[in-house]
Amino acid sequence: MTFPNEYLGMPVKIDDLDHENRAFFSYCAQHDLHLQCCNDCKLLRYPATTACPFCACPNATWMPVEGKGVLYSYGEVHHAIQGAFRTHAPYLLLLVELDTQRGLPGLYDGLRMTANLVSSDGELATPEMIQQVGIGSRLRIIYKDINEQISIPLFTLDEQAEQPENPWRYPIE
Repeated sequence: MTFPNEYLGMPVKIDDLDHENRAFFSYCAQHDLHLQCCNDCKLLRYPATTACPFCACPNATWMPVEGKGVLYSYGEVHHAIQGAFRTHAPYLLLLVELDTQRGLPGLYDGLRMTANLVSSDGELATPEMIQQVGIGSRLRIIYKDINEQISIPLFTLDEQAEQPENPWRYPIE
């Protein structure tokens, strides 16, 4: 059974046969970040998949992960293609490297997640907040509830963490 719902006016659906994503988002609905851990090589992975991208083992166990990390890269959208996002431009698309499993399986590898930047109440970040964020900013995960079965993981500034004095930003002005 699919559960059609909306986020910012766009449909959110997870098909019945998409067991991996159903499991991931069901943990998110509990406001817990769980990722698949390969039963053979013991590496975590995101996004959820049917086999390990490192060793191809089809068996994995869901493991709790702390949802904190550093901004690895970002895209700042000024001209939204999706109609639902037009009134929110500019907004950020984040690539966050989680503290968990940093540098594994190799020096330049890491466990990275994509999400939007939001305020601590789960609303898309204001232009003023966007200007505070750059490469190296410390972020933490929060969840935007869609219904009882699904919440969307998003990132906000981690107020408890020490932030870089001048996080690097792409020169666009």
